[in-house]
Amino acid sequence: MDLSFLADYIIPVITGICLCVGWILKRWIADTGHKYIPTVCAVLGAALAVWMSGELTPAVLLQGMFSGLAATGLHQAFRQALGEVLQKKASVE
Repeated sequence: MDLSFLADYIIPVITGICLCVGWILKRWIADTGHKYIPTVCAVLGAALAVWMSGELTPAVLLQGMFSGLAATGLHQAFRQALGEVLQKKASVE
């Protein structure tokens, strides 16, 4: 199943905002638990998309929720890439 069409639904501004909010939640509010961060990002993304577009449609909700959830995936990708870089650097030294 090809899901590449979902890339058309990502809104970079929403993804960036959700990435920052998710990072703050992870670092500053330890008692929220990491399992709630994707939910917070999806809801925040949906709210931001509705606010930015000025209308509530299924496409707008998908854009917002997908952008918010993409932020959590982006965080994991950065973390894994940074971990690999740090491991290579440690092995060289």
